[in-house]
Amino acid sequence: MRLLHIHLIYAPAPREWIECHLELPQGATVATALHASGWWDRLALAGRSDMGLAIWNQRAQLETVLRDQDRIALCRDLQVDPKIARRERFKRQGSRTSGLFAQRRAGAKAGY
Repeated sequence: MRLLHIHLIYAPAPREWIECHLELPQGATVATALHASGWWDRLALAGRSDMGLAIWNQRAQLETVLRDQDRIALCRDLQVDPKIARRERFKRQGSRTSGLFAQRRAGAKAGY
């Protein structure tokens, strides 16, 4: 019987991550991998709807059947909407110090 080699990744905080490598039988699901790793109990995943699951950055469900060399990522909720964060950062930095047109030739028109 051929085993699947699965990688689990979880980032509990920015610039911090936990990795786990598993060997599971053919036909294993995402839920099987979480139970086998012990993360199901350790991270208290039962009943949590805020935790996202992805396989190679594509949304997945607990019932998704795994393939060899799959990488499962447990995704936290976003703390800040990326659009709002970009607007706030742009306000702080100003239009002259960031972006595509921050450095332009002397005497050039704005935006060129």
